[in-house]
Amino acid sequence: MAAASSSSTPVEKTTERRGIPGAQFVEDVETYLSQTGLDVNSALAFLQERLQQYKLVEMKLLAQQRDLQAKIPDIEKCLDVVATLQAKKGTGEALIADFEVSEGIYSRARIEDSDSVCLWLGANVMLEYSCEEATSLLKKNLENAKASLEVLIADLQFLRDQVTVTQVTIARVYNWDVHQRRIRQAAATASAKDS
Repeated sequence: MAAASSSSTPVEKTTERRGIPGAQFVEDVETYLSQTGLDVNSALAFLQERLQQYKLVEMKLLAQQRDLQAKIPDIEKCLDVVATLQAKKGTGEALIADFEVSEGIYSRARIEDSDSVCLWLGANVMLEYSCEEATSLLKKNLENAKASLEVLIADLQFLRDQVTVTQVTIARVYNWDVHQRRIRQAAATASAKDS
């Protein structure tokens, strides 16, 4: 694996994006095989392994994408709740809210004027913040989540391009091998007829 990816040859124009190795498009299979020092079966095995690595990374990135896509609406909902609390503050009017205690279990709460809110930070940690601090923190978290999602989408697109290039390379190497076998078989048949 290292021999194929570390040599700098005109065939290889690989790049890397955030730890994802770039795939190389093989223009001339014979040159590729001679430069890497691999036979057809070894080259196909290497390419199949790389394809599996790409698929594994893709699964991980898709899971991260799903998590972020679920996290963003939660942050937006928290921002809305804090904004509602701030809007009700000072009016003397209590806010009646239904909140989820546990999955499928809700309770009704009467919220009087409050200068602070408690936010779950994760890992069973909750901290109390002033409404202004909470708004600032939630906006920052929302911006970070959206930026992370954009980077993740770009990574997924890069990864899909690498998968496509690798699949095309596998097909080219396999087809070249089939073509070479047919040429050898035709030559063997022709020499058998001549003798």
